[in-house]
Amino acid sequence: MYKIPVSVLVVIHTPDLQVLLLERADAPGLWQSVTGSQDVGETLAQTAIREVFEETGLDAGKHDLRDWQLQYEFEIFPRWRARYAPGVTHNTEHVFGLTLPAPEPVVLSPREHLQQVWLPWQEAAERCFSWSNAAAIRRLGGE
Repeated sequence: MYKIPVSVLVVIHTPDLQVLLLERADAPGLWQSVTGSQDVGETLAQTAIREVFEETGLDAGKHDLRDWQLQYEFEIFPRWRARYAPGVTHNTEHVFGLTLPAPEPVVLSPREHLQQVWLPWQEAAERCFSWSNAAAIRRLGGE
């Protein structure tokens, strides 16, 4: 089954703008926020809640999850295009923020991520490999 070219990006952060980043297992050295494709029948908020739980073990329903009403369209990296139907080259990403009271350890899915780190928003934006992820974190910081 092919992935739907609609996804969420969930920037997990604290009130003092520490941001959680995850290192991809399928691309070591590439860091990102929680991301994932929408499943058939899901709302974007349901996708965000599911992806946060799958990738971190956190229950987004126990924290402040907000739809930023922001979306980015980007070209899917060629290395990941086989996950989508033939001819699909672009994805629309919807941005959410999840505020936790303080940094906390997360339970990573080993098939998806190798490690996690909490960083000040400026450092987190610099470390992201994805321009849309970096842009979302910069918006969090007011840039």
